[in-house]
Amino acid sequence: MSATMRAVVVDQAGGPEVLQVRRIPVPLPAPGWLRIKVKAFGLNRSELHFRQGQAYSGTFPRVPGIEAVGLVDQDPSGWLAPGTQVATMMGGMGREFDGGYAELVTVPAAQVIPFRSDLPWEVLGAVPEMLQTAAGSLRVGLEARDGQTLLIRGGTSSIGLALAVLAKARDMTVISTTRSESRRELLESVGVDHVLIDDGVIAPAIRELVPDGVDGAVELVGTNVLRDTLRAVRTGGVACFTGMLSDQWTVSEFYPMDWLPNGVRLTAYSGESADLAPATLQDFVDEVAAGRAVVPVGRVYRLDDIAQAHRDMEAGTIGGKGVVLT
Repeated sequence: MSATMRAVVVDQAGGPEVLQVRRIPVPLPAPGWLRIKVKAFGLNRSELHFRQGQAYSGTFPRVPGIEAVGLVDQDPSGWLAPGTQVATMMGGMGREFDGGYAELVTVPAAQVIPFRSDLPWEVLGAVPEMLQTAAGSLRVGLEARDGQTLLIRGGTSSIGLALAVLAKARDMTVISTTRSESRRELLESVGVDHVLIDDGVIAPAIRELVPDGVDGAVELVGTNVLRDTLRAVRTGGVACFTGMLSDQWTVSEFYPMDWLPNGVRLTAYSGESADLAPATLQDFVDEVAAGRAVVPVGRVYRLDDIAQAHRDMEAGTIGGKGVVLT
């Protein structure tokens, strides 16, 4: 192996053009860390925010990327043999230390999840962060139970699609929103029961479908529609704030008595690699291999296409999870 590798480097915040593919030294794993030969990585909006200089953490210059899948290249501790399939995410990846937009990445061993699968890398690359966020929103954010009704606000996002797949596996009735009629088929393809076209106010339409309100709602659009989402939830139900597709993060005039309907609970979810159990990851990729679950891959790119991939992510035209093959 040569002493350099190809990686995407961001020297300072800016537009997609600041994502520069170049050769940099191969990283060496520190004690307690291991090195992964990256086969694929998913694209995430938090990487967009980091590149734009909007993130609350991280420093430049930096190799971005909060997740990756690949093969163990070097594990000084001997825990995992070279060639073991692994996923990794979060924990400061792509912010505090160099992340997954590279041929090789070093990460703390504690945030490495081994698995076994014959699925193609472009499918596996879409899974870790998407599955962790979707599964965590259901399990921790909503404490969802089988057979409940679920509203997914922002249903065509990769997490929204993954939520639908996981919820249908639990016999839940799924209502997903999209701003475009052209996305109806995509939502129905992952098992969504009711597709609602979102014009900014959906609570009345939800109440027509479910008069008492849904058991749980996952908010993926942002604070600009959160108040309306809360009004679609039944007394005793839960709304979980997970995403900000609108890039509106904060509520300027939060008046709880007005915002929160009686007895409706508001939670939030943002997890780490430790929140995705190896068994959950293994079970999910096995279900996909068996044809009982789908991974909503929107578009696959090469490392050299990274600037275009970010343009597409910014424009919201990927239609599922964007994945980059190294």
